[in-house]
Amino acid sequence: MTIQMHNIKPAKGSTTRKLRIGRGNASGHGTTAGKGTKGQRARSGGRNKLKLKGIRAMLLSFPKNCGFKSLYVKAETVTLEKLTKAFAQPATITLAALKKAELVGKRALSAKIIGKGEIKVAYILQGVAATKSVSEAVEKAGGKVS
Repeated sequence: MTIQMHNIKPAKGSTTRKLRIGRGNASGHGTTAGKGTKGQRARSGGRNKLKLKGIRAMLLSFPKNCGFKSLYVKAETVTLEKLTKAFAQPATITLAALKKAELVGKRALSAKIIGKGEIKVAYILQGVAATKSVSEAVEKAGGKVS
């Protein structure tokens, strides 16, 4: 027998008939109509507004985190000490140069140089933020901050 559109049937047990609730004892789901015994869910219209009761317990189980997380991206900090170790000769320091020297992460959007250590080499800081003390130290060493 060849397979044709009119003799295709689903696999045995793959489809089940819908449970018709409240159709009397002869339906095979007699007396309680497949709804169990008593209670709000066994009654007509009994499943309304039950969702709200479960939400309270769920909300109470969440951790109570205070404050908020800012969407403002903070600049990654680099100390003068690390900077002088990475760049021994005079150099132009940009965000790309700091990434290449692995002083900031690959995904860093901005960087700031803070004053912790001494500087003896003339650096040119371009597109990198610096504290007041660092900018003074760079200019004193013969560098430039722009």
